[in-house]
Amino acid sequence: MRSVYTVRQVNAYIKNMFTQDFMLNRIYVRGEVSNCKYHTSGHIYFSLKDESGTIACVMFAGSRSGLSFRMQSGQTVIVLGSVSVYERDGKYQLYAKEILLDGAGLLYERFEALKRKLEEMGMFAPEYKQPIPAYVRRVGIVTAPTGAAVRDIINIARRRNPYVQLILYPALVQGEGAAPSIIRGIRMLEEHQVDVIIAGRGGGSIEDLWAFNEEAVARAIFDCSVPVISAVGHETDTLISDFVADLRAPTPSAAAELAVFEYTAYEARKKEYELQLKRLMIQKLREQRQSLERMSIRLRYAHPRQKLNDQRQYASDLETRLRGQMERRLEMCRHKLAIYIEKMNGLSPLKKLNQGYAYVADQSGRPVRSVVQTKPGDALRIYVSDGIVDARVEGTSTALGI
Repeated sequence: MRSVYTVRQVNAYIKNMFTQDFMLNRIYVRGEVSNCKYHTSGHIYFSLKDESGTIACVMFAGSRSGLSFRMQSGQTVIVLGSVSVYERDGKYQLYAKEILLDGAGLLYERFEALKRKLEEMGMFAPEYKQPIPAYVRRVGIVTAPTGAAVRDIINIARRRNPYVQLILYPALVQGEGAAPSIIRGIRMLEEHQVDVIIAGRGGGSIEDLWAFNEEAVARAIFDCSVPVISAVGHETDTLISDFVADLRAPTPSAAAELAVFEYTAYEARKKEYELQLKRLMIQKLREQRQSLERMSIRLRYAHPRQKLNDQRQYASDLETRLRGQMERRLEMCRHKLAIYIEKMNGLSPLKKLNQGYAYVADQSGRPVRSVVQTKPGDALRIYVSDGIVDARVEGTSTALGI
């Protein structure tokens, strides 16, 4: 009996045949995209077809980092990948590694290569970006003299601020000679010392916009001493000039909005600042007046006249206190003197004499206190309250006649 194989064995054998085929391991396939689906897992499932047939394709999520656009049915693309068999279904399919739009594929490769080169050189670094002046007076424009882009820029600039001067350099923005024309425009407007430069154009295919992907244009923008706004194509278009410019605008209209300040808003802000300045000035003057008044009061207190008046007042207070203390002292002395007088009055011989007593002394002035100090015939002097009585002792007796 002949050998019988399982379906799995057959599919594995066929897959091994695909794997051993060197050409199928790295192959470019061109075709139209159909049945394109983005899975929630991140994988992309689609088919490539031409007039003669269809091939199933898948790009796994891990390979999507190199996809620079969103795939849609109807696009013509070039897919780099490998052809192998999906054993479960027994169908072969193309496992995509890179996907490029047909016709623009080489340009995209050049774009990515130049982007990596300039980024490694630091030309996209934020520290080299110049700020866009808030209030510009002269705006340079490098674009085609006809078309929607220049009309949009002029209309929006005039609406926002009719006093801003617009200087147009009519440049070629597409085809042969476009890049040198754009470079000349940037350099000429830089020499005219404009405040900001808008370099751009309207939308188009990557071939139409390619002049703004040229390295020479990128270097001219980077070397320009005047801030440059890149405004090329539509919001979804991203070019080398956008990365190297000081500011990227999604559209030429947006570039005019970013470059030209709105005059009415400026007037409103100016009035607001004027009122705020007046309020601050009034407040500052009020504070200065109050400070001046405080300093004046301090000066009055610190003036020599005030010091002299304070010293005079202090001396007067001391004099009043001294007088008070002296009067109190005198009063105390008077009181003590009165006491002493009363005491002296109690001890005064005159007072005793006034009460009828007398003081007896002998001829030598010694007081006679006893009869034994006298003898008959002695002369005595008797002192009474109103004078002296001279007497002579006739006799003595020890008995008191009381």
